[in-house]
Amino acid sequence: MPRFTWQKSSYSGSADNNCVELAASDTTLALRESDTPTVVLHTHLPQLAAFLGHIKATSPRTASP
Repeated sequence: MPRFTWQKSSYSGSADNNCVELAASDTTLALRESDTPTVVLHTHLPQLAAFLGHIKATSPRTASP
């Protein structure tokens, strides 16, 4: 398994153990939650883009307070 340099999502909160982290290698993208760092989701950019596009297209929009 490649060794990753993890980056915190800009949408995550400021608490150290409450964030989504992303890392990339030449062949894969990895996602994890900082409170369970041993559970890692591995994917590729086209599949992740399709997944996020589907979520964006099908999620109900809510008004901001």
